[in-house]
Amino acid sequence: MTEREELMLDRLDETRAVSYKELAGLFGVSSMTFRRDVDSLARRGMVIKTLGGVQKTGADTDNLHETALMSRLAMQRREKRAIARKALDLLEPGQTVFMDGGTTCMELARLAAREKKGLTVVTNSVMICREFGRNADNMVVGLGGQYDPASLSFIGPSCEKEAAEFFPDLAVFSTKGFMPAEGTYESFVPTLHIKQIVARHSKRVLLLADSTKFGRRALRKVLDISQVHDVVTDVGAPASAVAALRRKGMRVWVAE
Repeated sequence: MTEREELMLDRLDETRAVSYKELAGLFGVSSMTFRRDVDSLARRGMVIKTLGGVQKTGADTDNLHETALMSRLAMQRREKRAIARKALDLLEPGQTVFMDGGTTCMELARLAAREKKGLTVVTNSVMICREFGRNADNMVVGLGGQYDPASLSFIGPSCEKEAAEFFPDLAVFSTKGFMPAEGTYESFVPTLHIKQIVARHSKRVLLLADSTKFGRRALRKVLDISQVHDVVTDVGAPASAVAALRRKGMRVWVAE
């Protein structure tokens, strides 16, 4: 993603919509230049072109269907970045870490690839492999199987079989929905099976859940709340839910 595209998405985080005239003033470049950026983001499902401008892709309201990964990258970007920064402190040299292909995990992978050394990262996500592959200081182990273009991940029986052969120190998961009294929920069955296998084999499970995920269910329950050890969320998370999780003995970090 280019710097102009990052700035455009940051602006849309603040305003939800922006005109071409405002973009021209923001970037100080020709309209032809930033319109190419808009076209690129729109093709990836991260923005919607409107008459005279562009708007942020709306939040997913149908919890029964998985949205394409690239369209979800633009949602709650600031919250996800803050969560990733806080979660970075929980990764320690020498650990074996499983990381799923969710967008918050991708933000964490970008940071960890730059700032952490000595990790062994196991993942079924092409994007997580790509991020950690930028830095030779960490080892990356990719799980193979059937390729799913929507999640940019490998799934299926062979991937599940490989997942069962690893015993990570830490499993880092994102989620579609999170009910603090119940557990986590997902809408894409093939990837949730992999999460369930990995969770059973991991010493600890770390959940990265921005505040929009609280109080939401999706198609299938993935993890029981008793399987989650640590949660990192943002300041928008309900204070009552954070307090309830801590009463259960869970470690909860709230990212500013």
